[in-house]
Amino acid sequence: MTTNSNIKIRSVLQLYEAIPMHERIMVDVLRQVITAKLPAYCREKISYNVPFFFGHKGICIIWPAAIPRGGIKKGVLLGFWHGNKLVDEDKYLTRGSNKQVFYKIFNDVEEIDVPAIEKLLEEAVKTDCRIKTKKDKPV
Repeated sequence: MTTNSNIKIRSVLQLYEAIPMHERIMVDVLRQVITAKLPAYCREKISYNVPFFFGHKGICIIWPAAIPRGGIKKGVLLGFWHGNKLVDEDKYLTRGSNKQVFYKIFNDVEEIDVPAIEKLLEEAVKTDCRIKTKKDKPV
């Protein structure tokens, strides 16, 4: 396991090798929930050394604390790129200081509330589709 800030992670396997086991488990669970819930047009890529999920625009990101520049000291962050556009009626996400990206930080796999995340993912996909629709309309 290395957390060298100069490392360039190009695959999920490399990511798993670079982070501690407790973060790896949380990242794996979150990836499974996200990939199972996102529609076929959505994709995952490694960006900034972490899993990034996008459709027409960014949907969400998983950032383990062991990867530098994530802004967290411990745990795993699940961030929604357009969190400011989500209703989040359960108030599951933290709004923090970023005006757009809202997030939840997990310190243990038991904290991961799958139904709450699935509900937010559904909402995020609808938001992503609205972003595309607005983009497609002539000005």
